[in-house]
Amino acid sequence: MEVLMSYKLTIIQKPTYLHAIVTGLNNKENVALYLEGIRYECRARCCSRLLIEEHLEGPRLSLMNVFDIVEEKSRREMGYFDAIAFVDVNAEGDSARFAETVAVNRFLPVKVFATVSDAEQWLLGKDRAAINRTQIA
Repeated sequence: MEVLMSYKLTIIQKPTYLHAIVTGLNNKENVALYLEGIRYECRARCCSRLLIEEHLEGPRLSLMNVFDIVEEKSRREMGYFDAIAFVDVNAEGDSARFAETVAVNRFLPVKVFATVSDAEQWLLGKDRAAINRTQIA
């Protein structure tokens, strides 16, 4: 069985978070690889806040594949990220919500959004909350 791995990862540095845009073919290998690329970029830039905008084409991953990826990645990232906003522009069904539930149950602060604008607003709200906690302390 031949697996075609092709995707493009674009990283945009925002003032308080990284915006990762991924395009290409939707398969388990590409998702695992692009998440590794994002992990590397976040650590290299000392950034613990992230917006993932996924534009992968093709059939959606099975729930078992989603579970396997989230299980592995959440174990590795526990305690590093403060906030991860995720937008799958080609979402079908409940797989993104399932991934969010699996991640949150493993203490990874992930929230799924329908639009990039909503995800950005959530991240900016998290920024304001952090500033308010700092001012109170």
